[in-house]
Amino acid sequence: MLLRHIARPLFASWFVAEGLDALRHPAVHATAGREGLAALHGYVGHFPGLAEGLDHALTTVTDRQLGVIASAHGAATVVAASALAAGKAPRTAGLALAVLAVPIVVTSLPAGRAKGEAEAARRKRFWQSLGALGGALLAAGDLAGRPGVAWRIRAAREARAAAAEG
Repeated sequence: MLLRHIARPLFASWFVAEGLDALRHPAVHATAGREGLAALHGYVGHFPGLAEGLDHALTTVTDRQLGVIASAHGAATVVAASALAAGKAPRTAGLALAVLAVPIVVTSLPAGRAKGEAEAARRKRFWQSLGALGGALLAAGDLAGRPGVAWRIRAAREARAAAAEG
């Protein structure tokens, strides 16, 4: 029990830092988002419909619009991480953080076999965000020692069946 009170805020701190950075520097995150979409285009090139959709997004969405999206994403990330850190609806907050981590993972995709410092940083960010996604999924599934809804439904059915028989 004490472990959760320490671990949740520590885990949420990465998301708070990412969200605040997106709020402070939306242009940087917009550029990273555009680069991530371009890298994603390289991965989905053999899916024509998806590649065309990414082409459309890359050509029609402005940097200002991407900055607004990055700011909104950052604000949502800060709110969800704060809720997890405070222990308010931790499963819902964990699920929200998992959903919010997906765009970070996608925009951090390595751009192929390119070498260099920038690509090494991009690869490192990819693995960090992938780890954060995994942690958020664990936080979303943490029952904190209490039975889940599925167990409660099963136990209620068994109790009702036992009462009907006896």
